[in-house]
Parts: sequence; structure tokens; C-alpha cells
Amino acid sequence: MDIFTAGREFVRREARLVESRLFETVFEGADAQGVVDALHGYQNPDGGFGHGLEPDKRCPDSLALDVEVAFDALIASGARDDDMVRRAVDWLDQAANADGAVSLCSPAVENYPRAVHITDWTYQPDLNPTAGLVGRLHTLGVEHPWRDRASAWCAAELAKGLPEDAHGMHEALEFLEHTGDADFDRIRDWLPKLAHFRADAASPEYGVTPLHFAPTPDSFWRPLFTEAQLEAHLDRLIEDQQDDGGWTLTWEPPGQSSTLAYRGIITVGALRTLKAYNRI
Repeated sequence: MDIFTAGREFVRREARLVESRLFETVFEGADAQGVVDALHGYQNPDGGFGHGLEPDKRCPDSLALDVEVAFDALIASGARDDDMVRRAVDWLDQAANADGAVSLCSPAVENYPRAVHITDWTYQPDLNPTAGLVGRLHTLGVEHPWRDRASAWCAAELAKGLPEDAHGMHEALEFLEHTGDADFDRIRDWLPKLAHFRADAASPEYGVTPLHFAPTPDSFWRPLFTEAQLEAHLDRLIEDQQDDGGWTLTWEPPGQSSTLAYRGIITVGALRTLKAYNRI
């Protein structure tokens, strides 16, 4: 069975509804409204998203991390639901501090199963996820007073220095792509200094790879990497497909359901990247 067919069968067999609808939209021409319909089940009355949309915590409360996953699904599918997004940004506005910064999670997660890395560090307003959310709103073409307020805060924070963690850098680049302040040489020089940046495709460790920064050949940040770097990580991505057709994790979600949910997310993402680079 070829890479794509095996991955498709894994998604059909094991993935959640939202990833299944996304797969159908991206690869089979299904109406993107199916993705929106699936996301509605995760949106709370307050406008935020929760209910473990990001599967590393099973908390039903609205969290910025879940809002980010919802935005990613909308962007990937090409779906538009202005009311859904506006309600989510209204919630971000309410959840933000005085400067507009938001945190990944809140202490509400402590009442529910969660991965060991979901601790109090995720309760602190930071560029991760604030900058990434602002960048995604630019991609979605959505204006909002919170976006303007948060943009000013992100710009001020980045003027002090770049993030020291690859996750934070990924979020910062989502923002910088839309600001006209893309200093490729500075960022390229900074990448090796980042914690959790997996530059070596052969490394077995958890990390953010060049393909996360440049998931398609026309990605804005593609010039940060050489052809050899990207090809090596594409080879590794193919090698990492499991016998069941899906891709596996390098961390421990809080349970079997969360593990399968995350494997569905990663599998759809891997297939999208391999397709974009003409590897499948």
C-alpha cells in the first residue's frame, strides 16, 4: 500500500471527525463547510474553543490553544465562517491581559486529564500563542481591535529579542510574516540557538523541524533552509510513517483517545506536507 493510501486509511479508521472532514476537503474535494460544522462542536457559548480540540488536555473550558487549532483547521480547509471567528476573537479580547497578550491555557486544565507538559508555564501570557493567533487572523483576513492591540504588544516584545524556544519562534514567524519586518539573516542565525529545534533529520528527539516552519515549497519562511535540509526532513517524514498508516508522537498525551486524536492531526499534516512537496 502506498504512503497516501495507507495514511488515508488510518484517517478513516482512527481520526476524529474534524480531521476526517479536513482530509476530505483537502484531498477529496469535499465542501469546506464540513470542517466548519465539525468545529462548531468545540466552540463554547462564550465564543472560545475547548473540549480538547487540542488533545493534550481534556478540558472543556475555552483556551487560546484550542482557538489556534480551530484557526489552523479553517486555514487549511479554506473555509470561512466570519461569525465563528469573530466570536472566538471576542473571547480572546476578554481573556487577554491589559496589553492584549493571551496564554496557551489556564488553571482550569488542572481539573481534567492533561499531558505532563501542560503545567503553570502555559498560564502565562506570551508570544506563544499571542503572535501566532495574530498571524493567523491576518491569514484569515480578519480585522479586530484585539488583533491591533495584540500586534502592538508582539512587536514590542520582539523588539527586545527573538524567542529562545522553537515553539515560540514558530508563533513569532506567523506574526512577522505579515509585518514587513522579516530579517531572514537574523532569524537563520538564531535558529540553531533555539531549544527544541530539531535541525538534524536523523535525530530521534522531539522537536520543531524545518518542515514546521516551511510546510509547503511556497511558504514565506522557505528561504531559511537549504534544499538539502528540507529534502532530508522529507525523507525522514516518509520513514516515520507507521505500519498502521499513521504517524506517531514523540510525547505522551493524557490517554488513548488523545493519542489517536493527535495522531490524526499529525497524519493529515504529514500528508499535506508530502503532497505539497510532490513526495506523494
